[in-house]
Amino acid sequence: MIKVGLALKSKINEITKWDRKNYFYPDLPKGYQISQYDYPICLGGELTIPNSAKKISITRVHLEEDTGRLAHFGHIGHSLVDFNRAGVPLMELVTEPDMTSGEEAGAFAQELHLLLRYLGVSDADMEKGQMRIEANLSLKSVGAKELGVKVEVKNLNSFKAVRDAIDYEIKRQTGILENGEKIIQQTRGWNETKGETVLQRIKEESHDYRYFPEPDLPPLNTNMEMIKEIETGLPELPGDKRKRLKSEYGLADEQINILVNNEKLAGFFEDVVSELQELEIGEKKQLTTLSANYILGDFLGLLNEASAEVDDVKIDAENFAELMSLIHKGTITTRAAKDVLKEMWATGKDPNTIVGEKDLRQTQDTGEIEKAVSKVISENQTAVADYKKGKEIALQFLLGQVMAATRGKASPEIIAEILKRLLN
Repeated sequence: MIKVGLALKSKINEITKWDRKNYFYPDLPKGYQISQYDYPICLGGELTIPNSAKKISITRVHLEEDTGRLAHFGHIGHSLVDFNRAGVPLMELVTEPDMTSGEEAGAFAQELHLLLRYLGVSDADMEKGQMRIEANLSLKSVGAKELGVKVEVKNLNSFKAVRDAIDYEIKRQTGILENGEKIIQQTRGWNETKGETVLQRIKEESHDYRYFPEPDLPPLNTNMEMIKEIETGLPELPGDKRKRLKSEYGLADEQINILVNNEKLAGFFEDVVSELQELEIGEKKQLTTLSANYILGDFLGLLNEASAEVDDVKIDAENFAELMSLIHKGTITTRAAKDVLKEMWATGKDPNTIVGEKDLRQTQDTGEIEKAVSKVISENQTAVADYKKGKEIALQFLLGQVMAATRGKASPEIIAEILKRLLN
């Protein structure tokens, strides 16, 4: 809890207390909920939405007890209540009304989800209910200072549901106001099947909850030395990692987002780069870019195909860096590199051994390449005719055929040059 507050730049209160929030609803068997009202653990803070630099202000982060879970079964005509999670402590985070669309709210939720995982405080698995999102919507006229009536939307168990439900509710409320009608403060649920929100209950005002201090739990005094110790031990956070990957490696935003969202993959990338320390600055920069392209391309493709984690594979950072060096020096072609990487994946062998065993070193014999090109031309007259009609894609087809014929040992640039010379 304190870790989250510190990561969000919140003020950690030295004294916090518990309150009873009184209301009647089927998922609350006691008729009241233990929560925090005027002295939450964390006050204020902010979280920046990536790729937009928009900062969302945090109102508070507090502890309260969870309620039961309502399960709605339309086909049997009534709902059931699951009390298994009732009374379990949960952390609730409240933001200021800074978001203006479903897209922004979804992006905020994803960044918060990532932050919680980086801090190691929760897996935040939405399918398992470890992270739940409730959206409060209040519309106002352009130029108006006061927000309109608040409507709460529950049952948002995915980032897509957050975006879709908010966008739907904005349209629904806009239509009501344009018809000259009034918005009623209420709680609505998201029906993903129908793609619409549905009324659950009329929402209480804050004073209706009749908050009063929880008599059975004493106030909590926060140890400030402990807070400083926790702050010192905070890991690198997603926003900081994005900035560092950009400044240190010059990666594209799309590449950075993939690495930030996959800590193990990011760690593997940086381990590979660390193996390139002895190189000159210019060469290291080229190999860093090459490494990023291959890790986020072919290597990530193999991981996804096998549904594997970086820890599961037989390829270590040293051998991967050596593969990048072989490509950079022109020892092997990019086409041969794909075969070497697959063999490394399957066997764990180092790239030099694989290149030697499979005879994959790039050939410099232009005479041998020209023979292969001539053979491919003679066997693919339709593609040759298409190329002469101006279809450039035919040249790429022929180039691929030559690459296959030479088992990826010939340079694509040399093949293209010879192809053009023999075809023109």
